Amino acid sequence: MSLLGLKPDQAADLDSDVAIGASAQRKAAIRLLPIISIGYGLAYMDRINISFASLRMNSDLHFSATVYGFGAGLFFIAYAISEVPSNLLLLRFGPKRWLARIMFTWGLLAAAMMFVRTPWQFYGVRFLLGMAEAGFFPGVIYYLTLWFPARMRARAVSRFYIALPLSSVVMGSVAGWLMGLQGTLGLAGWQWLFLMEGLPAVLFSFVFLWILPDGPMQAAWLTSEERMWLKRQLDTDSAYAHLGHEAGVLQALLSPKVWMIGAYFLCALTANYAYGFSAPAILQAATGWSVTKVGLLVACFGLAGAVGMLLNGAHSDRSGERALHCIVPCVVMAAGYLTASYAKEPWLVVAALAASFISFMAMQGPALAVPTQFLAGRAAAAGLAAMNTITMFSGFIGPYWMGRMRDLSGSYQLGLRGLVVPSLGAALVMFVLTRSLARTYAKARIVALADGPA
Repeated sequence: MSLLGLKPDQAADLDSDVAIGASAQRKAAIRLLPIISIGYGLAYMDRINISFASLRMNSDLHFSATVYGFGAGLFFIAYAISEVPSNLLLLRFGPKRWLARIMFTWGLLAAAMMFVRTPWQFYGVRFLLGMAEAGFFPGVIYYLTLWFPARMRARAVSRFYIALPLSSVVMGSVAGWLMGLQGTLGLAGWQWLFLMEGLPAVLFSFVFLWILPDGPMQAAWLTSEERMWLKRQLDTDSAYAHLGHEAGVLQALLSPKVWMIGAYFLCALTANYAYGFSAPAILQAATGWSVTKVGLLVACFGLAGAVGMLLNGAHSDRSGERALHCIVPCVVMAAGYLTASYAKEPWLVVAALAASFISFMAMQGPALAVPTQFLAGRAAAAGLAAMNTITMFSGFIGPYWMGRMRDLSGSYQLGLRGLVVPSLGAALVMFVLTRSLARTYAKARIVALADGPA
């Protein structure tokens, strides 16, 4: 007998199963996560690159901070409205086709931002861009649930979602150069920014269509044993999910837990988008640096955020703990925004905003692993889309809030102070949600033990 009380043949079977599982996860991580990560990086860059473009676009087109904030936020209204239909269409047409379609259309519209001349044109293109990109993020999260068991998802999400801070690195590094093309071929620098950051998404959509399989059963690079291992693991997760394969779309959409996780991300992202769409202007006002230097500073924030995301996600998976890995970063975010709003020294403003940004990035892996613990199958597709629908209103509220406060007070300090409220609100919602989930799992274990063999 082994130390675990297993016979030699049972121990050998266990070792073989572990090896098969490790191989399947390694192959999925290597073949899928880099492609998905690049895709999401392009998405985030194309939705927020107007933060750099605004440094000259607003004056060229005579846009006030309110016009800019309203137009920036309209993207998210359209995104939210189209979220659930998009994810249901993903189930109908298959992940790779639908995700590729999303990339192609948003890339074209992101490049079309170069033709904007009036506020209403600005509003219209931003609204259409939101419709085009809708469903990409929840579609990707749902897609990952087809490949990675629940206990491994914080790391998997962190490894793809690392594109979020790294896109800030790329955008910050190239924005100054693109804006410096002012007058080349008769185009303004901000027009070059939209053009050169929109077209890559169009081209990369064909990579999605060519490389991504719709699921493990379509992956020729997995062995039959690896496919069956994944199926067993995901079936087990589904059996313990609060809303599994048997749950209907409406049931998922009306679930209080779905609304709670949506409220968490609504609060956290309201704070992040409010800061993110004004970050170059805030940092430039605090430091007095050029666009190029501010871009490099944003790039440094992105690198630090990527490290924080990977470390916190890996630690959350190893410890099996989600709540504190989300709540503590939210509290640090609140402290950072509050400090930056009162600080007079440039270095303290930069340090406080860096702490807030890194904390926001660090919580992403653990937070996005939470909904996939209680959602599975078709309910996961609908529930994740509903969660993101609620979440996306943050992209309207945040930039509009910051723009209004800037116009009313003449600075960003008042706007930053207001971000303390959603940051702490997110911490409170996550505390309540994870306590509720713990009670649900405890009841499920009691029922399982009662129904099990004597």
